[in-house]
Amino acid sequence: MRLLIDAEDTGHAVSTLEVTMDRGADGAAPHYHTRSDELFYVADGELQVMVDERIVTVGAGGALVVPRTTVHAFGATPDSGARILIALMPGVQRFGYFRLLERIARKEAALDELAAAQEEYDNHFVDAPQWWAQRHAQRR
Repeated sequence: MRLLIDAEDTGHAVSTLEVTMDRGADGAAPHYHTRSDELFYVADGELQVMVDERIVTVGAGGALVVPRTTVHAFGATPDSGARILIALMPGVQRFGYFRLLERIARKEAALDELAAAQEEYDNHFVDAPQWWAQRHAQRR
């Protein structure tokens, strides 16, 4: 993950990051945002995206906009890695959120800190069994 532009640098118009995933890697778990729409641009590879009840594949050069309050998740397809650009519009301060994820991955922070920060970073996690069933079925 490479943080590109945070909201404070654009007058809160947009915040952006680049994410690179290995073949079949999970990206973000099912969640929604209340204050921003989210743009996904696939620079390389293929991205699998859940948008509400639909699961779609977006190939290199393709893009998808997820409107605010729409439950979504993403990951690289089973046969491809992916390099994507994500933009939140209007921008939300996100760098602190991704730094928290890194601290959790290094076991320097507890997972419950992520739940406590959902409102601050406008990232609200939800249960979406159909997403996980699809992802697990593709790994067999």
